[in-house]
Amino acid sequence: MSHNKYNINIQYSHDNFYKVSLTDHHGARTVVYEPSVERALDYAMQWCHESDQRKQERDTHNKAVMDMIALDKIAGITTNNSDGLD
Repeated sequence: MSHNKYNINIQYSHDNFYKVSLTDHHGARTVVYEPSVERALDYAMQWCHESDQRKQERDTHNKAVMDMIALDKIAGITTNNSDGLD
């Protein structure tokens, strides 16, 4: 049984568009506008199905950034909170 929780809010916005506000069980959030309730539901379903993949991609990106920061420190590029790019 899955314990994943999602917050899905679809409401009429303006000019025949529906505002889709989404939050997944990893804390990721997004807001989009769709021209119909059907498209809003389709987007919400797809977004929820992709939540674990998005989390994995975000974790990989964060690790790469941390590794780059560590390499910059080793190379002496960053010192005293300065990025050395000034």
